[in-house]
Order: sequence, then structure tokens, then C-alpha cells
Amino acid sequence: MLALVLAPAIFAAVGAAQGSAPRIHFPPAGSAGEKVIIIGFVGGFVSQDDAKHPEVQFAAYLRRRYPLVEAVVFGNHHGRKALHEVVRMLDSDGDGVLTHNEKRESTVIIYGHSWGAAETITFAHMLGQMGIPVALTIQIDTIAKPGSKGAIIPVNVASAINFYQARGPLHGLPEIVAADPKQTTILGNILMTYEDRPINCANYSWYARVFNRPHHEIENDFRVWDMAASLIDLNLSESTLRVQTPSPSGSPMFGYLRRGFQGQTVASDQGEVGSEQ
Repeated sequence: MLALVLAPAIFAAVGAAQGSAPRIHFPPAGSAGEKVIIIGFVGGFVSQDDAKHPEVQFAAYLRRRYPLVEAVVFGNHHGRKALHEVVRMLDSDGDGVLTHNEKRESTVIIYGHSWGAAETITFAHMLGQMGIPVALTIQIDTIAKPGSKGAIIPVNVASAINFYQARGPLHGLPEIVAADPKQTTILGNILMTYEDRPINCANYSWYARVFNRPHHEIENDFRVWDMAASLIDLNLSESTLRVQTPSPSGSPMFGYLRRGFQGQTVASDQGEVGSEQ
């Protein structure tokens, strides 16, 4: 229930931060020459095209909602490959060298789950070393990888949010902090609980459901993906081309997660909206 209580405060804080917090300059997305790039990282040894995992479906959802935005998923061991792809997309003139404008006139957003959440911050560090700013990082139940710095958000990141759960053998990093609070706004460290909100995990193996369920409940949680979608929308300008689509919880693309408790909740919400109309 905590996430539902905090969500409005998070979005209010995002709006306030955009007007007041000192940060690296980010030209508005959708402006002339602007590129919007969203990179996702799956957890464990999951394939980047494994549609059973919401990280993969979320990228497809974003591509449908924002037809001109690049949204690509990578395995968490493929940070270098992701870096080469981002550099290719930023290199407008194709000369193999990124200019100051090519680096700065972009909106880069990164998200990930588990080891993919750890890679999210490692990747942000890699971009920072090249002078490439990051508008937003979204971490979901971060599990540290050897040598990762998932708790320290680098100065090239404008805003960051961390979702985690505290049960099961694998439970996420409970807190992220800014390397420089003057440059980075921490939107929240959000504890998600499932004792009274069981999430269907039929898209995973019996082993994962039995021995590591909470770590995948948060991965399947519509509340997380709805908030992630809202935060991304807030980081894109009004001029960014959008196709009218429902939130992830209402999207057919996430229909396979609309089971059990979440299926009942979504149906109830839709009924309430219909009765209001």
C-alpha cells in the first residue's frame, strides 16, 4: 500500500524539481535535432527479447506510445553493446565522433530490474564518462553485481527513483543516494509490499514462483510500471509525438499480467471509471 500513498507525492516532487533543482542542462525532448533514447536492462541471464518479462513488454509499449522514440532492451551483461548503440543513435552526422551538441541535445532514460537495475546505474556512469547526460533512471529491486555502484547515482543523472521489496532470498537495494544532490534529484526509495496484494507470477518457472516470488512480484507489479510510464511522460516535452494509449495496467500488451489480484483490481478500476462517465 505504501507505493499507492507515495505516488502522488512523487509526481508532485518531480514537477517541483523541474522548476527549482540545479542540474545539468537538458533541452526539451522533441525540440529541433532532439533524440529521445530509452534503454532497458533485463535481470539475471534473461534474453533481451524474452517477452515473458515486463521490461521487454515495457519497451514495446513505449515504442507504440512514442513512435519517434528509440526504446531498446539489452541483457544486463551487454552494457558495452548498449553503449555502442546509444553512441550510434546520437551520432547525427555519422562521422563516428560525438560533438558537444550531439551529446547534450538528447534525452536519455534508463530502467532495469534486478541485475538489470544495477546495470542501469553502471551504464549511467559509462555515459557520464563520455559527457552524455541522463534525464531519468528507474531501478526495480536492484541486486548488486560485482563491481556495481547501484546505490550511488552519478552527477550526469538529473533524477532517479528506486523501487524495492524486502522479502525473499533476493530483495532489492533499499536506498539510492545522489553523488551530488545539487545535480541529481532522488524522487524516492519506494518499498513495495505484497502480503496483502499477491501478484500472479505464472509467467515464470515454478522454481522462481516458489523460492523467489517477491523478487518477481515487484517485476510484475502494475503499480511500478504505471509509475514508470508516468515519470517517463513527465520527462518528455509536450511536443513529443504521442499515440493515445492506456497506462501499462490497461494496455493489451500487458494482458498476460492481468490475472488474479491484478486482474480483479484493473477490472474494478475500469468499472469505477465507467460508472463515473
